[in-house]
Amino acid sequence: MNTDQSANLAKATFGTGCFWCTEALYESLDGVIGAVSGYEGGQKANPTYKEVCTGTTGHAECVEVTYDPAKITYQELLEAFFRSHDPTSLNRQGEDVGTQYRSVIFYHNDEQKELAETAKVELDKSGAYDRPIVTEISPAETFYEAEAYHQSYFANNPNQGYCAFVIAPKVDKFKKVFKEKLKPQNAY
Repeated sequence: MNTDQSANLAKATFGTGCFWCTEALYESLDGVIGAVSGYEGGQKANPTYKEVCTGTTGHAECVEVTYDPAKITYQELLEAFFRSHDPTSLNRQGEDVGTQYRSVIFYHNDEQKELAETAKVELDKSGAYDRPIVTEISPAETFYEAEAYHQSYFANNPNQGYCAFVIAPKVDKFKKVFKEKLKPQNAY
């Protein structure tokens, strides 16, 4: 990526439970340059996956998304966020339980904060969910990239049990909902 190109890129950070799922979903969107699995929102520097899984570090499994705002807006990324998981489930997504699986948006600037808060309030008011949205909205601080084997996990392990039975159906459903916003087939 050249300097002119990178100057026009932005970052967004989202936690929707398991970062393997989140990364796979965001990677499919046109305008997303990359999605990196990692940890944010905790007290320990350089946490390991094993440490984060204990739920004692305060970190959430999340994905740092690099995107081109000329191709995909932050609002569109927020729509993908809210439609890709259950934002009313506190510290749980499916069978994954603990604060490390919380629904969270880590905003990188005041505009992202305002857009995230507005989206959360409007979605709550819409009655789309029977329960209140519990998504945490916090400032982005230090993002710690997860271990190498977590990166592109779904792409690299499509036949692994969790990938085949949990992530693949979620990705298929996501692609149907966001078919107009997906990368062209030849980009895969």
